[in-house]
Amino acid sequence: MFESGPTVADHVEPLREDQVQPNGVDLTVAGVYEQVEPGRIVRDGKRVGDRREVDPEDGLYRLDRGAYVLRYGERLRIPDDHIGFVYPRSTLLRNSCMLNTAVWDAGYEGRGAGLLRVGHPIELEPGARVAQFVLASADHEGRYDGTYHGEGDDGTQA
Repeated sequence: MFESGPTVADHVEPLREDQVQPNGVDLTVAGVYEQVEPGRIVRDGKRVGDRREVDPEDGLYRLDRGAYVLRYGERLRIPDDHIGFVYPRSTLLRNSCMLNTAVWDAGYEGRGAGLLRVGHPIELEPGARVAQFVLASADHEGRYDGTYHGEGDDGTQA
């Protein structure tokens, strides 16, 4: 079962009142990055390729077609008895863009990121709402304690 927006809001900070929706909480743009070197995923490890931060021009990220990593402005906490999902807001989709994310396991805490696929050039303002975070109750054992725990809390990239 998915939780209500006000319940989800208890696990997101910072938060403005207008971000709370009936079924989740809107996430905002904190940073946009382009990957500039290959990553590596092998059976016994992984490495994320270096990224370059995209600078806003006149207060807007002006993005051409391509793939970008989008850092969210909010810190999320996934309760032990839940699983988190992030979905694109419909306005992003209506502008030929897609936001891909992974499952957010119980115990995860941090400022995550998603893969922004731009199908047609778009302008995004820092702080604009682009995604919605939802929580669902989940029956599982254990909690997340992996590499990305606490990501972005110290200002590092995703």
